[in-house]
Amino acid sequence: MSLRFTQLHIDAARNATDDFNLFHDKKRWAEIRNNPFQGPIVLGFQLAMLIEDRVRQHRRQQGEAALIEEQGLGFSNYQFTFVNALRPDMPFELEIKKTHLKNERLLNNRVLIRHHEQGVMLMGNKSESDQPLFLAESELSGLPDLDDIDDRSFLQDQPFFLKRKFMNTANGKNFLLGSLVEQSDYFDELEDQVRFPEMFPAALISCALLERAHKQQHDFRRDPMVYISHHISVDRGLAAGLRSNDRLNILVQDPEIIEQARGIGVTGMTQHRYRCYGLLSGNRILYRAEISLIPLSEMIRLK
Repeated sequence: MSLRFTQLHIDAARNATDDFNLFHDKKRWAEIRNNPFQGPIVLGFQLAMLIEDRVRQHRRQQGEAALIEEQGLGFSNYQFTFVNALRPDMPFELEIKKTHLKNERLLNNRVLIRHHEQGVMLMGNKSESDQPLFLAESELSGLPDLDDIDDRSFLQDQPFFLKRKFMNTANGKNFLLGSLVEQSDYFDELEDQVRFPEMFPAALISCALLERAHKQQHDFRRDPMVYISHHISVDRGLAAGLRSNDRLNILVQDPEIIEQARGIGVTGMTQHRYRCYGLLSGNRILYRAEISLIPLSEMIRLK
């Protein structure tokens, strides 16, 4: 069955996550120089949220949720490559491939988003594992008390930018709504149910990246960046315990610039790879992520 996002869905998701990227703005997308999309586009994290929910339904229908608990697979992992951009009212299909269990320590599904004319728009994997698949060796013990540091600031003697956010059920609901997901499956006041989806706090990475760039006076109109991949590992136990008003400190590390990188079927791109972390009280790591972007001019040149 075909799905589609409207501009209202895009607005709900971007408002819920404070994403002010011009690519998603129904009025200001035309301010982007040489914008090839000719209109606003769907957020990458909207697609990731939809995938999270559909895989969760698949796990429940296949009886795999109990297996995850039995095997102690405490981490959710998302690995996506963005091949093309979806626009409002473009029909698409989400395909979840058969589940594979490897050594009883990794449960994996390949996922695809397709458009009937333009082909694959997103490809990747959703996995459950007993250890994070991405940035598992990250060492953050030397961090100061982040609660004492000003929001939207660069840490002294550390290669990080800090963006502070707070969990909010209204924003969580609107993010689900904008992602074509039934919000009552996660939030139900009559049943005293509060379950922030894993992708909601991770989606706030976009806000942190934009705030960092804005702080450095980056020109979003003349030199915009586009996502090419997400690699995210979420601590399922910490995510399940999130409640409204919980503080989330998002760290964005200085980017690694990779020349002659490969991706989306081409070679020779200049890739900007950011390591990002979502930390709860006591600097507990809720999620760790590698987010890769390229300049729009690179994408146009390579295509």
